[in-house]
Amino acid sequence: MKIGLDMMGGDFAPKATVLGAIEAYKVLSAEQKLVLIGDKDATVNILQENNFSPDHFEFVHTTEVIGMGEHPTKAIVQKPNSSISVGFNLLKEGNIQAFSSAGNTGAMLVGAMFSVKTIPGVMRPAMTTIVPKLKGGLGILLDVGANADCKADVLLQFGVLGSLLAESVYGITNPRVALMNIGEEEEKGNLLCQAAYPLMKNTPLFNFVGNIEGRDLFEDNHDVTVCDGFTGNVILKMAESFYVITLKKRFKDEFFERFNYEQYGGSPILGVNAPVVVGHGISSPEAIKNMILLSKDMIETSLIDKIKQAFQ
Repeated sequence: MKIGLDMMGGDFAPKATVLGAIEAYKVLSAEQKLVLIGDKDATVNILQENNFSPDHFEFVHTTEVIGMGEHPTKAIVQKPNSSISVGFNLLKEGNIQAFSSAGNTGAMLVGAMFSVKTIPGVMRPAMTTIVPKLKGGLGILLDVGANADCKADVLLQFGVLGSLLAESVYGITNPRVALMNIGEEEEKGNLLCQAAYPLMKNTPLFNFVGNIEGRDLFEDNHDVTVCDGFTGNVILKMAESFYVITLKKRFKDEFFERFNYEQYGGSPILGVNAPVVVGHGISSPEAIKNMILLSKDMIETSLIDKIKQAFQ
């Protein structure tokens, strides 16, 4: 197994990515190799500063970086030797089995769709995030930003993708899938939710439990929450603020500590032909480590193969 890591992605790269790679190496097995993609000289210097041998990793040197504010499609096309572009080329050619980056999210989405491409049958790939539950455990929310506008059948597919992720990677048996709405009743919601509800209610593809409201997100009556990417991104950013607020208020609470993004590493892009994980732009070494371990779990559980089978 070879996992590719973009060394130049993120606000604190390459130092944070190097330190994260070191921490991941300590828990990976001998057969699980990290391929570090980016400025080799800068990466090696940081490794040596931390008394860690570069021999523990493979390197692919690149000379360009896609900035966080660059236009995704233009950057992928105009910077073929960027760490993101090279990483996706390695993934496409099978030289690595997964690729992760805390860099430009749009470039990661475009790169995934241009290189390994969308799984046949999947209309739109989705991004996911973890939602901590009040009584312990976790849930999954999708989409959280890849698709600001959706159609009803796309939401139906998000239910399939989220259910497979919950079951395969997080070990949730027969995941309960809910539709985020402004009321629990079947007829509630905007035109999108009204059209999606009957599709989700009548599908045999997952265990649909109906509508939930925003106040239900952290309850234990469902495992997967489906919504369009605009709604999901608003929810995600507000949820992230909970943890920051508790730090500012010096308020210690086990539940709110589980909102710390570092614990979950990154967001898988579901619906493409290989494991791809996007990390937070402010990813710390701990977040980078967990992003790598999530990539490993996606490989080990054969998640992509299971998604392909579901959409045949």
